[in-house]
Amino acid sequence: MDEYPVSARAQVSAANWLEAPHNRWSMWNVRQLVPTGKVSRGDGPVMALPQMAAPPDLGGLELKRVDGTTGTVDDVLADTFTDAYAVLQDGALVAERYAPDGGPDTVHAVLSVTKAMVGCVAGVLVDRGDLDEHRAITDYVPELASTGYAGATVRHVLDMRSGVAFLEDYTDPRADIRAMDKWLHGGRGLYAFLQTLELGRDHGGRFLYRSAETDVLGWVCERAAGSRMTDLLSDLLWKPMGAEYDAEIICDEVGNVVHDGGLLATARDLLRLGQLLLNQGTVRLTEGEPQRVLPLRWLRQAWAVDADVRTAFAESPAESSFPGGWYRNQFWFRVGEHGTVLLCLGIHGQMVYVSRRTGTVCVKLSGWPDAQAPGFLQDTLRAFDAISGSLTGAESTGARPGLPGVVSGLSRGGRE
Repeated sequence: MDEYPVSARAQVSAANWLEAPHNRWSMWNVRQLVPTGKVSRGDGPVMALPQMAAPPDLGGLELKRVDGTTGTVDDVLADTFTDAYAVLQDGALVAERYAPDGGPDTVHAVLSVTKAMVGCVAGVLVDRGDLDEHRAITDYVPELASTGYAGATVRHVLDMRSGVAFLEDYTDPRADIRAMDKWLHGGRGLYAFLQTLELGRDHGGRFLYRSAETDVLGWVCERAAGSRMTDLLSDLLWKPMGAEYDAEIICDEVGNVVHDGGLLATARDLLRLGQLLLNQGTVRLTEGEPQRVLPLRWLRQAWAVDADVRTAFAESPAESSFPGGWYRNQFWFRVGEHGTVLLCLGIHGQMVYVSRRTGTVCVKLSGWPDAQAPGFLQDTLRAFDAISGSLTGAESTGARPGLPGVVSGLSRGGRE
C-alpha cells in the first residue's frame, strides 16, 4: 500500500517546486523534478578559495533595515529564508553557511542569476566576432521574423529594451511569465512560445525586465556559435574560470535550455564567478600571468553607464528599487554605500554581489516564499554593504553627484 498521508517531499512536482514550503527542499534537488543538461567543469584546475586567516565574525554587524529598525547580519540571514551564504574578501573565503539540505558541494537553483552568465557568453561571442550586437535578431533566428522581435537588435535584448509585450508579474496567473512556464513543461517548448510574442511598443525605449529577452539572447548565441548553451557555458565560462563542480541547467520537454533562469550551481562556484567579474574578467589558475576569460571591453561597457542607458533605467519601474542604477549586458548595477555594485539577481532570493571598491563578493541562495520580496532584497543588500564596509574599513560614500542621464529630482546613492 502506498504511504498515507503522502510525505511532504512526495508532493513536490515540476508544477509546484518553486512554491513554499516545497522550495526549501526543491531548490537543492531540482534535478529530481525536471529535465536538466550538464554544464561540465572539465578536468582542468580549480580557482582556489583560500580561507582567510582569523576571519572576523560578521554575523553581529548592525544595519538599518528597510522598516527603520536596527538588526544584524545574522537577523537578516535568519529572516530571509537563507539556504546558503558565502563571502570572499580579496579572493579569500571569509564566511560560509548552509541550510541542512545543502552544502558546499551541492548545486542549488540560481534562477535569474543565469541571465548574467548568458550575458557573459554573448560577450565572448561578440569579442570573437561570432556575434554582432548591432545586427537584427532575425539574422540569427529567422523563426522570429513574424513576431514582435522583428526589427529588434541583439543589443536591444542584451539590455532588455526591445518593444516586445511580455508581462513579468509573478502575482498574476494570466501573466506571460506564467504562460511561458506552462509551455516549458507540458507544452511545445520555450522556442515555440517565443514565436507567439507580439510587439507592444517601439524597440529601444525604456528598460523593462522580461525573462523572454534572455531566452531570445540565448537562442541567438546558440545560432551564432553553432553550439548548445550547455556547451557554450562550459567552454566559455565554467571551465576557463576554474569552477570546482559541474553545473546543471534546466531544459524544457523538447530539450531546449531555459536560458533565463535554469542554472543549478554551488555557492562556491558563484563566488568564483563574482571573483572573475571583480578581477575584470581574468583568473589565475596556475603559476604565471592571469588568463583572460571575459572581454575587458565588455565589462567596461557594462560598468560605464552613459546618458541613454541611465535614462532608460530611470524611466523604468526598477528605479524605485535601485535609484541611480542601470542594467547593461544582463547585469544589474546599484549605487550603494560603498560605490557602485554589480548584482546578479534571481527570484526567491538568489544573488551575487560584487563590490569593486571594497574587493568583496557575497553570495546568497534562498527559498523566499514569494518570487519577489522587496524588503528581503533591500535588507540583504544592506547586510552585504555592512559586510563589505567592515572588511575594508570603507566609509559610506553617501549620495554622489548624478551621472549623465539622471532624471531631475531623482535621488542617487545612500540609504533611504
